[in-house]
Amino acid sequence: MPSPYRAIFAAPGSREFSAAGFFGRMPLSMMGIGVVTMVSQLTGRYGLAGALSATLAMAAAVMGPQVSRMVDRHGQRRVLRPVTLFAAASVAGLLVCAQQRMPDWTLFVFAAGAGCVPSVGSMVRSRWAEIYRGSGRQLHTAYAWESIVDEVCFIFGPIISIGLSTAWFPEAGPLIAGVFLVIGVFWLTAQRATEPRPHPKEHHTGGSALRSSGLQVLVITFVATGAIFGAVDVVTVAFAEERGHKAAASLVLAVYALGSCLAGAVFGLLHLRGKPSTRWLVGVCAMAVSMIPLQLAGSLPFLAVALFVAGLAIAPTMVTTMALVEQHVPRTQLTEGMTWTSTGLAVGVALGSSAAGWVVDASGAEAGYAVPAVAGALAAAVAFLGYRRLAEPVPTGGRGEDERHLRTDGEHVA
Repeated sequence: MPSPYRAIFAAPGSREFSAAGFFGRMPLSMMGIGVVTMVSQLTGRYGLAGALSATLAMAAAVMGPQVSRMVDRHGQRRVLRPVTLFAAASVAGLLVCAQQRMPDWTLFVFAAGAGCVPSVGSMVRSRWAEIYRGSGRQLHTAYAWESIVDEVCFIFGPIISIGLSTAWFPEAGPLIAGVFLVIGVFWLTAQRATEPRPHPKEHHTGGSALRSSGLQVLVITFVATGAIFGAVDVVTVAFAEERGHKAAASLVLAVYALGSCLAGAVFGLLHLRGKPSTRWLVGVCAMAVSMIPLQLAGSLPFLAVALFVAGLAIAPTMVTTMALVEQHVPRTQLTEGMTWTSTGLAVGVALGSSAAGWVVDASGAEAGYAVPAVAGALAAAVAFLGYRRLAEPVPTGGRGEDERHLRTDGEHVA
């Protein structure tokens, strides 16, 4: 491991909570694509598969910030364990209904429950923020590390989920995703020493973290960005199936995540200067431009190369986003603020996967790649329009001296 990454793990307990976070985040890359694979195998209906995946994402979008707000007030252990058990029970119900060919509405009911999973990535990042508050360089590296972990999940998650569902039985992918969720959350919440101190309700007089205009820009942009991810997942599975190699979709999507993983690893080693808001704008635009070559995909090898290049823009943009959340959200609402960005992604994934499923059903997989291209253009447009809100100095009212110090450091090293 390069020395900047090794240095951040000198903090006691950091290896353990990061490892637990890896397992807890695996369902993020496994559940949606696993449901798409399961339903498409059982029914052949990509429209239904995309709609169920969208339901999962929308449920996460609605419940995620509420769960994180409760975590900020009451602590991770007290909130995450019951929420996780509810989500796991809903996953079990979804699989039973799918296997028994029960009416479509039952699938949607349990998919909504299964989508009520905690934002484990936000929980882990909030622990890093608690450890390295006021130390912008180390926090930048820690966020880069967690982006690498995210992408490793997206490298192996689809392979595991699609591979099990196609080689074993259709419900296997979502089943294993549920198991990972329970293991990861219960392991994470067992580690009390690194759990951020909860902030009682009386300290949340400022309302939701989403009142921050900068956070609003990040969330709206991430809706369009999430549509890219959701559409690419669904269309790639259909594209591979049209060419007689459905299982290869997991490898192609893994290459997409690999590009992001490598870029994130390098980005975490850099000592960058200048405004994070400018780097963020460049990253969003790069993600939009990278969708153009997908319109020319005629084979799986070409598609894999195009997605690898597209992935290079993802992790650096995500790392910079976390730095901007730090700058624009009060410390007492940090977990909620980070979760709102995940919520934006989840809403986008819902819209993108649903739209892509209907386009694939109507016009075929190649036409489906127009959906992420349009989503990328929208993301760039919103980023340009909202850039001034992110670049403006952040009011310090209601924030502590440590936040002001971190923001000052972040302009130079984050």
